[in-house]
Amino acid sequence: MAKYKERCFSFEFFPPKSEEGNKKLRDVRSQLATLNPHFCSVTYGASGSTREHTKGVVKEIHESGIAAAPHLSFGADSEEKIAEILNDYKDIGITRLVALRGDVPSGMGGVKLVYANELVEFIRAKTGDHFEIYVAAYPEIHPQATNYDTDIHYLKAKFDAGANSAITQYFYNIDAYFYFIEQCDKIGISAPIYPGIMPIINFNNLIRFSDNCGAEIPRWIRQRIEGYEDDNNSIQQFGIEIVSKMCEKLLANGIPGLHFYTMNQAHAIKAIWDNLGLKQ
Repeated sequence: MAKYKERCFSFEFFPPKSEEGNKKLRDVRSQLATLNPHFCSVTYGASGSTREHTKGVVKEIHESGIAAAPHLSFGADSEEKIAEILNDYKDIGITRLVALRGDVPSGMGGVKLVYANELVEFIRAKTGDHFEIYVAAYPEIHPQATNYDTDIHYLKAKFDAGANSAITQYFYNIDAYFYFIEQCDKIGISAPIYPGIMPIINFNNLIRFSDNCGAEIPRWIRQRIEGYEDDNNSIQQFGIEIVSKMCEKLLANGIPGLHFYTMNQAHAIKAIWDNLGLKQ
């Protein structure tokens, strides 16, 4: 694995749908801003359902002096609408994007699914090299992939289309990540692939997310957490401990950085950050 002189650390937020949620997110962002992230990404919601909320959060982050990277997918939008969104982001000074396949809304079966490599090509055709483009990678393979090798070749297609780097789905199996990087190297993928890190905050939610996205929660972790029953404080402390150790091992093996899925909460992220001794 390549050694990186400067590592990139970033945080992901989702756009709230209420003013109370917005206030909470502003507080969380303020706490995490003290860690001086390289950028903060903002999710787009299924089928672009949070488009305007995403824009609002992106604008606030950008105006606070931190680089923002909005998620973007076609969903049911036209090329004209996506081009308009790209121009809006250019106009406010956004220079990073996370390009995703996204999903077509239910009930709109006639809409053509646009894959991430096609979206990357579209962005490059419309905006040249203005944006640094991140794409998604799946160390444990996308749940809809036909097989392992095919999924890795789809990732290469995203880079061939013009993506700069990738952010992985979260995982708790470090060997899966390193094996994935080895396989990427073999087919000529040399761009940075940042591990996505999910703190364990709400275990029931984590199980649901993991079942949907294909991220494995190792049996020993499930057994340990289930043993705590309803002791949420112990669950979070255990989660902080094992995720910190996982990040330590990743950093010791020359990864390009870490991308934290914050779930719009700061405590666990800051605790992991402190355990890793990362600079502020």
